[in-house]
Amino acid sequence: MKSVLSQRMSIRTADLERRELPEDAARAVCELAREIVTAVCTTRADRTEAARTLADPTLVAHIDARLTELPAEVSHVLRPPATAAGAAIIGRIPLVDSEFGTTPPTWQAAARWCGDPDASPCSFEFDLVMLLLARCAGEPFGWQGQQDGRLVNNIVPTCGHEHEQSGASSTTLLSPHTEDAFHPRRANLLMLGCLRNPDAVGTTVSSVRRVQLSAEHREILSTPTLPILPDVSYGTGYERGSAIPVPILWSASDPDQQTIRYDPAYTPLEDADPAFRSAYGRLAAELERVCTTAALAPGELLLMDNDVAVHGRAAFTARYDGTDRWLKRVNIRRPERRRRAGEAAENGYGQRVVAPFRAVDAPPLGRSRTRDVVPNDRGSVEHS
Repeated sequence: MKSVLSQRMSIRTADLERRELPEDAARAVCELAREIVTAVCTTRADRTEAARTLADPTLVAHIDARLTELPAEVSHVLRPPATAAGAAIIGRIPLVDSEFGTTPPTWQAAARWCGDPDASPCSFEFDLVMLLLARCAGEPFGWQGQQDGRLVNNIVPTCGHEHEQSGASSTTLLSPHTEDAFHPRRANLLMLGCLRNPDAVGTTVSSVRRVQLSAEHREILSTPTLPILPDVSYGTGYERGSAIPVPILWSASDPDQQTIRYDPAYTPLEDADPAFRSAYGRLAAELERVCTTAALAPGELLLMDNDVAVHGRAAFTARYDGTDRWLKRVNIRRPERRRRAGEAAENGYGQRVVAPFRAVDAPPLGRSRTRDVVPNDRGSVEHS
């Protein structure tokens, strides 16, 4: 499906919320990550196994047991974005570029190199830095069907995927979207960490709380009309017939509390009537109008409220010479946030979460703790 946004999208630069991680606090996070690597990985085989998905029980136990050793400023800086922009730039984790080796050609290579200290000595440590920071913000999790269930995803341009609507693309605009909009257990917060960005490629951010829509359009977009399908990173072949329509907007009567669930590249807009397409097109135009951009520098983080802000990426030309942009991504759940009860009927297209940090099986969908397993033709997904 094609994006409804123009490839000529004009991106205006505006100030996002900015926070600084004090030098001593940033250093403490890096030192703790290094100590955990040493404690967990006494042999190369240990490192390889722990780095494979980052969900190794021993690794997770060390992170949770030692999290309180971090300065209080870390948790304060990692609090959810506080402004209507729905995003905050956080600076800065100290990095030495040469310690990370070349930019991997694929996420698979990045994951493999993470377990090999000769290929990328500090990549595993930075993954743990990301997990420690994400754990301060909430509960990091991954997806079994995406990047082999790794808790920290690698975002690198990949040859042959230049025109996809996915993190592996480059020469095409990555349209603004809610991360994993297709799933009822999508992240509340999304954290991007920059290892390398020599071309200052911008991550775009648009907040639904800054758009201007008519009452009629808000009402139309708050009515479940179309499904949102999984993006290409989860595979292909999903049946529209079994998909459940979802609303695009919630709290439509109060723009200051409004949230969004949006992914135009994976929404079958051709199935909607003209009124819905008109309202959707207006929303797309408004998200373009309020779009800001963050060209992250090495060591900077972008923390986004995935319920409020949609994000994308400007187009760029990848060189595939080991110097290209390299980001790390972590999905974060805030246990105190509850999804709308209506989302409990969704099967999530069979995609299961990898959530080793969930000490308590809190009901994320506003339901009881009774467990339902909803089958479909691609497996099942458990709703707590």
